Amino acid sequence: MRYELYYWPQIQGRGEFVRLAFEEAGADYTDVARTPGGEDKMIRLMQENGAKTPPFAPPFLKAGKLLIAQTANILLYLGERLALAPKPQAGRLWVHQLQLTVADLVVEVHDTHHPIASGLYYEDQKAEAARRAEDFREQRAPKYFAYFERVLSSSGGPYLTGRRATYADLSLFQVVAGIGYAFPQLSKRLAKRHPNISRLQSRVAERPRIAAYLNSERRIPFKETGIFRAYHELDG
Repeated sequence: MRYELYYWPQIQGRGEFVRLAFEEAGADYTDVARTPGGEDKMIRLMQENGAKTPPFAPPFLKAGKLLIAQTANILLYLGERLALAPKPQAGRLWVHQLQLTVADLVVEVHDTHHPIASGLYYEDQKAEAARRAEDFREQRAPKYFAYFERVLSSSGGPYLTGRRATYADLSLFQVVAGIGYAFPQLSKRLAKRHPNISRLQSRVAERPRIAAYLNSERRIPFKETGIFRAYHELDG
Protein backbone atom coordinates (compact mmCIF):
# COMPACT_ATOMS: atom_id res chain seq x y z
CA MET A 1 0.00 0.00 0.00
CA ARG A 2 1.14 3.53 -0.77
CA TYR A 3 0.44 5.78 2.18
CA GLU A 4 -0.35 9.50 2.06
CA LEU A 5 0.73 11.58 5.05
CA TYR A 6 -0.77 15.03 5.48
CA TYR A 7 1.06 17.53 7.65
CA TRP A 8 2.34 21.10 7.45
CA PRO A 9 5.32 21.15 5.08
CA GLN A 10 7.44 23.75 6.87
CA ILE A 11 7.95 22.06 10.26
CA GLN A 12 8.69 18.71 11.86
CA GLY A 13 5.89 19.00 14.41
CA ARG A 14 3.75 16.00 15.25
CA GLY A 15 4.00 14.70 11.72
CA GLU A 16 7.66 13.87 12.30
CA PHE A 17 6.76 10.96 14.55
CA VAL A 18 4.91 9.37 11.63
CA ARG A 19 7.69 10.21 9.16
CA LEU A 20 10.22 8.42 11.36
CA ALA A 21 8.08 5.28 11.37
CA PHE A 22 7.78 5.34 7.59
CA GLU A 23 11.49 5.92 7.14
CA GLU A 24 12.50 3.14 9.55
CA ALA A 25 10.19 0.69 7.77
CA GLY A 26 11.23 1.74 4.28
CA ALA A 27 7.53 2.29 3.53
CA ASP A 28 6.16 3.71 0.30
CA TYR A 29 4.67 7.04 1.37
CA THR A 30 4.06 10.53 0.09
CA ASP A 31 4.40 13.59 2.31
CA VAL A 32 1.54 15.20 0.42
CA ALA A 33 1.74 18.82 1.60
CA ARG A 34 5.38 18.96 0.49
CA THR A 35 4.36 18.26 -3.12
CA PRO A 36 3.05 20.89 -5.58
CA GLY A 37 -0.50 21.77 -4.62
CA GLY A 38 -0.36 19.33 -1.72
CA GLU A 39 -1.07 21.83 1.04
CA ASP A 40 -4.24 22.95 -0.72
CA LYS A 41 -5.29 19.31 -1.03
CA MET A 42 -4.72 18.85 2.70
CA ILE A 43 -6.90 21.85 3.54
CA ARG A 44 -9.67 20.61 1.24
CA LEU A 45 -9.71 17.21 2.96
CA MET A 46 -9.96 18.89 6.36
CA GLN A 47 -12.87 21.07 5.25
CA GLU A 48 -14.74 18.50 3.19
CA ASN A 49 -18.44 18.45 4.06
CA GLY A 50 -20.01 15.08 4.70
CA ALA A 51 -16.77 13.25 5.44
CA LYS A 52 -17.37 10.22 7.68
CA THR A 53 -14.12 10.53 9.67
CA PRO A 54 -13.01 14.16 9.26
CA PRO A 55 -9.69 15.09 10.88
CA PHE A 56 -9.65 17.99 13.31
CA ALA A 57 -6.08 18.92 12.37
CA PRO A 58 -2.95 17.44 10.79
CA PRO A 59 -1.30 15.03 10.93
CA PHE A 60 -3.64 12.59 9.28
CA LEU A 61 -3.07 9.57 7.12
CA LYS A 62 -4.82 8.29 4.01
CA ALA A 63 -4.44 4.52 3.67
CA GLY A 64 -6.69 3.11 0.99
CA LYS A 65 -10.21 4.17 1.98
CA LEU A 66 -9.19 4.96 5.56
CA LEU A 67 -8.59 8.50 6.80
CA ILE A 68 -6.91 8.38 10.21
CA ALA A 69 -5.98 11.37 12.39
CA GLN A 70 -4.02 11.91 15.63
CA THR A 71 -0.36 10.88 15.80
CA ALA A 72 -0.74 8.07 18.32
CA ASN A 73 -3.78 6.72 16.47
CA ILE A 74 -1.90 6.73 13.16
CA LEU A 75 1.05 4.91 14.72
CA LEU A 76 -1.24 2.37 16.37
CA TYR A 77 -2.57 1.56 12.90
CA LEU A 78 0.85 1.52 11.24
CA GLY A 79 2.71 -0.34 13.99
CA GLU A 80 1.44 -3.80 13.13
CA ARG A 81 1.54 -3.19 9.37
CA LEU A 82 5.10 -1.84 9.34
CA ALA A 83 6.42 -4.41 11.86
CA LEU A 84 7.05 -1.63 14.38
CA ALA A 85 4.89 -3.09 17.16
CA PRO A 86 4.52 -6.56 18.69
CA LYS A 87 1.89 -8.88 17.20
CA PRO A 88 0.13 -9.86 20.47
CA GLN A 89 -2.57 -7.43 21.56
CA ALA A 90 -0.98 -6.84 24.96
CA GLY A 91 2.27 -5.81 23.29
CA ARG A 92 0.53 -3.49 20.83
CA LEU A 93 -1.36 -1.79 23.66
CA TRP A 94 1.84 -1.39 25.69
CA VAL A 95 3.57 0.35 22.77
CA HIS A 96 0.48 2.53 22.28
CA GLN A 97 0.57 3.41 25.98
CA LEU A 98 4.21 4.44 25.68
CA GLN A 99 3.36 6.55 22.64
CA LEU A 100 0.58 8.32 24.51
CA THR A 101 3.04 9.12 27.30
CA VAL A 102 5.42 10.57 24.70
CA ALA A 103 2.49 12.64 23.41
CA ASP A 104 1.90 14.01 26.92
CA LEU A 105 5.58 15.01 27.10
CA VAL A 106 5.34 16.73 23.72
CA VAL A 107 2.44 18.87 25.00
CA GLU A 108 4.46 19.86 28.06
CA VAL A 109 7.43 20.88 25.91
CA HIS A 110 5.18 22.97 23.67
CA ASP A 111 3.61 24.69 26.65
CA THR A 112 6.96 25.96 27.90
CA HIS A 113 6.90 28.61 25.17
CA HIS A 114 3.11 28.90 24.76
CA PRO A 115 1.67 28.45 28.25
CA ILE A 116 -1.27 30.83 27.84
CA ALA A 117 -2.52 30.40 24.27
CA SER A 118 -1.22 28.95 21.02
CA GLY A 119 -2.74 31.90 19.19
CA LEU A 120 -0.52 34.40 20.99
CA TYR A 121 3.10 35.10 20.09
CA TYR A 122 5.77 33.90 22.48
CA GLU A 123 6.67 37.55 23.12
CA ASP A 124 3.14 38.09 24.47
CA GLN A 125 3.58 35.48 27.22
CA LYS A 126 7.29 35.54 28.07
CA ALA A 127 6.80 35.97 31.81
CA GLU A 128 4.41 33.04 31.99
CA ALA A 129 6.69 30.98 29.72
CA ALA A 130 9.63 31.56 32.06
CA ARG A 131 7.64 30.18 35.01
CA ARG A 132 6.34 27.22 33.00
CA ALA A 133 9.80 26.42 31.66
CA GLU A 134 11.28 26.46 35.15
CA ASP A 135 8.72 23.91 36.30
CA PHE A 136 9.43 21.83 33.20
CA ARG A 137 13.17 21.85 33.86
CA GLU A 138 12.94 21.16 37.57
CA GLN A 139 9.92 18.86 37.85
CA ARG A 140 8.26 17.62 34.69
CA ALA A 141 11.15 16.66 32.39
CA PRO A 142 13.02 14.75 35.13
CA LYS A 143 9.82 12.85 35.95
CA TYR A 144 9.27 11.75 32.35
CA PHE A 145 12.92 10.85 31.84
CA ALA A 146 12.98 8.82 35.05
CA TYR A 147 9.94 6.90 33.84
CA PHE A 148 11.40 6.02 30.44
CA GLU A 149 14.76 5.20 32.04
CA ARG A 150 12.97 2.77 34.33
CA VAL A 151 11.11 1.17 31.42
CA LEU A 152 14.35 0.70 29.50
CA SER A 153 16.15 -0.78 32.50
CA SER A 154 13.45 -3.42 32.95
CA SER A 155 12.65 -4.19 29.30
CA GLY A 156 15.17 -7.00 28.91
CA GLY A 157 16.80 -5.40 25.89
CA PRO A 158 18.15 -2.17 24.45
CA TYR A 159 14.70 -0.88 23.44
CA LEU A 160 11.54 0.02 25.34
CA THR A 161 9.94 -3.36 24.77
CA GLY A 162 13.07 -5.50 24.63
CA ARG A 163 15.27 -6.51 21.73
CA ARG A 164 13.24 -5.04 18.84
CA ALA A 165 12.70 -1.38 18.07
CA THR A 166 9.13 -0.11 17.91
CA TYR A 167 7.59 3.16 16.86
CA ALA A 168 7.66 4.20 20.53
CA ASP A 169 11.47 4.05 20.47
CA LEU A 170 11.52 6.26 17.38
CA SER A 171 9.16 8.71 19.05
CA LEU A 172 11.17 8.82 22.25
CA PHE A 173 14.25 9.49 20.11
CA GLN A 174 12.45 12.41 18.45
CA VAL A 175 11.22 14.08 21.62
CA VAL A 176 14.61 13.71 23.35
CA ALA A 177 16.31 15.17 20.26
CA GLY A 178 13.86 18.06 20.32
CA ILE A 179 14.53 18.74 23.99
CA GLY A 180 18.24 18.68 23.17
CA TYR A 181 17.62 21.46 20.65
CA ALA A 182 15.30 23.54 22.81
CA PHE A 183 16.97 22.99 26.20
CA PRO A 184 20.64 22.12 25.61
CA GLN A 185 21.74 22.71 29.21
CA LEU A 186 18.83 20.73 30.63
CA SER A 187 19.47 18.00 28.08
CA LYS A 188 23.08 17.58 29.24
CA ARG A 189 21.96 17.16 32.84
CA LEU A 190 19.27 14.66 31.90
CA ALA A 191 21.67 12.64 29.74
CA LYS A 192 24.08 12.19 32.67
CA ARG A 193 21.32 10.91 34.92
CA HIS A 194 19.64 8.63 32.38
CA PRO A 195 22.25 6.54 30.54
CA ASN A 196 19.75 4.08 29.09
CA ILE A 197 17.93 6.89 27.28
CA SER A 198 21.26 8.22 25.99
CA ARG A 199 22.16 4.79 24.65
CA LEU A 200 18.75 4.50 23.02
CA GLN A 201 19.31 7.84 21.29
CA SER A 202 22.55 6.58 19.78
CA ARG A 203 21.06 3.24 18.72
CA VAL A 204 18.11 4.84 16.94
CA ALA A 205 20.28 7.46 15.22
CA GLU A 206 22.60 4.70 13.98
CA ARG A 207 19.87 2.51 12.50
CA PRO A 208 20.67 2.54 8.76
CA ARG A 209 17.41 3.94 7.42
CA ILE A 210 17.07 6.48 10.21
CA ALA A 211 20.68 7.61 9.76
CA ALA A 212 20.08 8.05 6.03
CA TYR A 213 16.91 10.03 6.72
CA LEU A 214 18.52 12.30 9.31
CA ASN A 215 21.24 13.17 6.79
CA SER A 216 18.82 13.78 3.93
CA GLU A 217 16.86 16.81 2.77
CA ARG A 218 13.67 15.02 3.80
CA ARG A 219 14.49 15.76 7.45
CA ILE A 220 13.18 19.26 8.17
CA PRO A 221 15.48 21.08 10.65
CA PHE A 222 14.31 22.10 14.10
CA LYS A 223 13.18 25.72 14.04
CA GLU A 224 11.38 28.35 16.11
CA THR A 225 8.03 27.73 14.43
CA GLY A 226 7.73 24.13 15.59
CA ILE A 227 7.11 22.33 18.87
CA PHE A 228 10.73 22.50 20.00
CA ARG A 229 12.00 26.08 20.13
CA ALA A 230 15.41 27.24 21.29
CA TYR A 231 14.81 30.28 23.47
CA HIS A 232 17.99 30.68 25.51
CA GLU A 233 16.22 32.36 28.42
CA LEU A 234 13.99 29.31 28.95
CA ASP A 235 16.92 26.92 29.40
CA GLY A 236 17.78 28.33 32.81
